[in-house]
Amino acid sequence: MTENSMFSRTTISGAVAWFFCFVLALGSFTGCGQQEDAAGTGDLADRKIRVVTTTGMIADAVEHVGGDRVQVTALMGPGVDPHLYKASAGDVSRMLEADAIFYNGLHLEGKMGEVFEQMQKRQVRTAALAEGIDEGSLLSPPEFDGAHDPHVWFDVGLWTEVVSAIGTVLQEIDAAHATIYVQNAEQYVAQLDELDRYVREQAQRIPEQQRVLITAHDAFNYFGRAYGFEVRGLQGISTAAEAGTADMQGLSRFIVERRLPAMFVESSVPRRSIEAVQAAVSSKGFEVSIGGELFSDAMGSPGTPEATYEGMVRHNIDTIVDALATEGS
Repeated sequence: MTENSMFSRTTISGAVAWFFCFVLALGSFTGCGQQEDAAGTGDLADRKIRVVTTTGMIADAVEHVGGDRVQVTALMGPGVDPHLYKASAGDVSRMLEADAIFYNGLHLEGKMGEVFEQMQKRQVRTAALAEGIDEGSLLSPPEFDGAHDPHVWFDVGLWTEVVSAIGTVLQEIDAAHATIYVQNAEQYVAQLDELDRYVREQAQRIPEQQRVLITAHDAFNYFGRAYGFEVRGLQGISTAAEAGTADMQGLSRFIVERRLPAMFVESSVPRRSIEAVQAAVSSKGFEVSIGGELFSDAMGSPGTPEATYEGMVRHNIDTIVDALATEGS
């Protein structure tokens, strides 16, 4: 599979397509969640806004901006790879009943594109949040022929634009409580500004020549641009294609040539590929450690600090600093 084909629009699975047609045939749903609530009153001011999100990062942002006014359901939990995720029948049902669906876009949820199109046709409000970011701020690797890198949340400053977009959509859906969304969004953006400063300060603890981040796939390019790291991933921006032997050998040679002390596994990507690179490095007479697990396309388990966006970001930078600021220096 080529890099370009990873981003081509794919169809939903046969089971989900059958389910979608089935519920439409039965007329079980109105298909217009923002106009009618469960009781059929249509008055959103009297109940919470039902929001479905794809990733946990988006769910966390919606909860901060929406506060008590929203009821949020995230389709993708800890350890789930959004590049490979396919909507289940239950997901389709939840989306049909939602007042709004928030997803990342830029082909992150590559196997759900047709589902989102069908939701729009049923007049369910959908928002591809990252696609609202100015193109000048998006990364476009040349090997993807103009397609953008979807992992925008790794630049905390850029993620504040997504937070603002969420606030705008919620204000449009629930104008009676617009002031709440404006205030909550402003407060959360201020919190993220502080988080951005923290990441920058921590990154400076690593000698410049050691700011090289090796991971399973190219999820951290925005992180690298924002915080001064050279980033190398075994796989491309999408995990839809397996890394080949040539990829592993090329990355292992790079690690040996640069004498890099550590590389990292990701919570949503099987660690065997990075372990294979580690073995290849060892066969060349150099030892590289696995510096820890980073959260890339999914957050941590419920009840842990990493189950929030801020906790995830703090965990990542602290793990990177612990591995790179001391080893090999």
